[in-house]
Amino acid sequence: MPKPLLTVKDLNAWYGESHILHGMSFDVRAGEVVTLLGRNGVGKTTTLKSIMGMVGRRTGSIVFEGQETIRLASNRIGRAGIAYCPEERGIFASLTVAENLVLPPVVRQGGMSLAEVHELFPRLLERADSQGTKLSGGEQQMLAIARILRTGAPLLLLDEPTEGLAPVIVQHIGTILHRLKERGFTILLVEQNFHFALGVADRHFVVEHGRVVDCVPTSEANAAKLQGYLGV
Repeated sequence: MPKPLLTVKDLNAWYGESHILHGMSFDVRAGEVVTLLGRNGVGKTTTLKSIMGMVGRRTGSIVFEGQETIRLASNRIGRAGIAYCPEERGIFASLTVAENLVLPPVVRQGGMSLAEVHELFPRLLERADSQGTKLSGGEQQMLAIARILRTGAPLLLLDEPTEGLAPVIVQHIGTILHRLKERGFTILLVEQNFHFALGVADRHFVVEHGRVVDCVPTSEANAAKLQGYLGV
């Protein structure tokens, strides 16, 4: 069994006076794809932001590659080897696709070259000179994912990468995640679409009220079980 690349233990997080995470605990092993599943508002996105040090206050333990990161600033966490793709994508709308792709700093050897990125996302080569404002939602999501692949970070945090996308683009994102796993990337994925999650992930952590309430391996998962957790 691979050693955990990331271990989150008893993580609490606040936005101002609002206590959002109430003892989140889970691990992500090297080379696997793991999802955080749950209804809206249960703390999934806050978990990713807490791992990146992007919340007002947090306590507990977040260990990445054996290093405790709970007290590190977000820029140091990123340079340690964790890359974050937010739900809002965060691309620079006034810059072209090509300019967006050369912005991220290289934090480690092994980041994808532009040629490798274009092989994964041929559409980005076709749209290289287009500004971010001219891209469709699917193209923006491709660019947001492609951009973090340039950094060399071994751990990718993806927040709702299929949200609002057409089925054909969702299928393409799933194919990309499989290829990234084959290449050795480790992925922590926040996802609402449990059908998509079943197709790409090794394990699923179910989140309720700011904590993990169940861990479901894909080998034991089924749509009915996950829908029971996620249904209204």
